[in-house]
Amino acid sequence: MRKYNKRFLENIYRTMLRIRFCEESFVELIIKGTIRCPVHLYTGEEAVAVGVCAAIGSKDRIFGTHRSHGHYLAHGGSMSDLVAEIYGRGTGCARGRGGSMHVCAPDKNMMGAAPIVGGTISLALGSALTSKIKKEKSVTISFFGDGATGEGVLYESLNFASLKKLPIIFVCENNLYSTHMPIRECRVNTRIYEIAKPFCIESFRLNGNDVLKVYETTKKAVEICRKDKGPVFIEFLTYRMRGHVGPDDNIQRTHTDIRPKEEIEKWRKKDPIKNFEKILLKNKVVQKEKLDLIKKEVEKEVKNAHMLAEKSPYPKEKDLTKYVFKR
Repeated sequence: MRKYNKRFLENIYRTMLRIRFCEESFVELIIKGTIRCPVHLYTGEEAVAVGVCAAIGSKDRIFGTHRSHGHYLAHGGSMSDLVAEIYGRGTGCARGRGGSMHVCAPDKNMMGAAPIVGGTISLALGSALTSKIKKEKSVTISFFGDGATGEGVLYESLNFASLKKLPIIFVCENNLYSTHMPIRECRVNTRIYEIAKPFCIESFRLNGNDVLKVYETTKKAVEICRKDKGPVFIEFLTYRMRGHVGPDDNIQRTHTDIRPKEEIEKWRKKDPIKNFEKILLKNKVVQKEKLDLIKKEVEKEVKNAHMLAEKSPYPKEKDLTKYVFKR
């Protein structure tokens, strides 16, 4: 822990907490029907988004998935804008037109997310190609889940990225389930990182719940890309603590959460935030009082974001086509 400064570690902790508290604040509202758009919660996977985004710069671009609130917040997106978008309000990051699965913050280089599995991989590829052509030193991060490994666009993108030595990092968040299907039932080889090897791409596989390991590996990948030796493929093993869509599939009554309770409890013990908190306290990086203060500050931020969203107007019908196309 000595090689990290105190402020850096506190920021890592705060950012993971911001994602967790924000995500959990939607639970009751979804159950009550206050929030009606489909919401894919990122609870449990915070270390991936935070570790990756801590290793890149503000000029580096990221592309998300249907479960991208964490990516958005980790790369500097406004929490107030995110919450307003999920409420469907006109002050949202997509002006109330996109909802949970279309979050974006182009001013922060969070270029967008999409509900189509693997839908942003080719867009990220185009971003990396732009950097190559313009001789920029920026790196593009393409986030996708294990389910996207069944999409042809991923393999086409891996091939093209390797062929052109593009500065792109393919980040697979493997939470072991493609919707409700265990990975072992939809892949012969569950070691996903190995799919990059035939394309001569350097690849890694590691614990996605260890935020510092995520950070260190991503930092190494970024250095490779900045030296024009990319692309890089990283598989992070992690786990979502909520249902595929919404808080809990059983509560929603639209699907059945087939995950064994023993498995869920096993992963609860690997909670990236709780374990990081233990590390901070054990190494005397911060005192418990400081962590409690950070929690209160984050809780206040989340509460204020919801208050602002509730007061914000819905998009007007006459403005339906506004903001849809850039002129």
